[in-house]
Amino acid sequence: MPRTSPATALERLRRLVDAEAPSLGDRLPTERALACLLGCSRQTVRAALLELERKGEIWRQVGKGTFRGPAPLGHPIKETILLSATAPDQLMQARLMIEPPIAAEAARRASARDMANLQGLVARGRGASDRGQAETADAAFHRGVAEVAGNPLLLGFLDYLASARRRAAWQREWDRTYRRIGVGEFTGLHSDQHADVVAAIARADPPAAEAAMRRHLTTILGAMQRPDGNG
Repeated sequence: MPRTSPATALERLRRLVDAEAPSLGDRLPTERALACLLGCSRQTVRAALLELERKGEIWRQVGKGTFRGPAPLGHPIKETILLSATAPDQLMQARLMIEPPIAAEAARRASARDMANLQGLVARGRGASDRGQAETADAAFHRGVAEVAGNPLLLGFLDYLASARRRAAWQREWDRTYRRIGVGEFTGLHSDQHADVVAAIARADPPAAEAAMRRHLTTILGAMQRPDGNG
């Protein structure tokens, strides 16, 4: 079978959608059927469907199928599309909206055992000797605060946001930031700010914990936005 180019497959798929699913909400054939109808591989079909989905021309739901038109209101966006469309500064803005109230809740709930764990995480961050250790310690600290808050839904959402750190866009931005600020800023200023959050939690002071976490995340965002050569 001669290879079909992505552009050709996309155009053929659009014509096929018009024929097989003429109205909004109509269900499309399966990927296997589409591959047969288009005369190309399922991988090529999958790439073309993803492009149409990104443009809002179709929507898909696991277990239900592929449908013509944009996803209905309330339909969850595919994780891969959401993460790939999220810029690093947008990720940090989302964290700014979510993590400070989590720190406040941690201040309401923390036990002596929780405090010992959080203090250990701060110490682990101070002892980081390279970028990998710094990133691992930072992720562990922020997750540790969320664990104290005790809401599994929020914890899962933070884990989802944290997974964006593995995306290429985030890694490029973080590489640039770390080249500029160095590990010393993490083991110094950032760890000091972690300690401020923990101190407020230890005092059972939710407003102070929220404010301390907000200052910390604002510092990270500022470091990422700082022009090269000014650090």
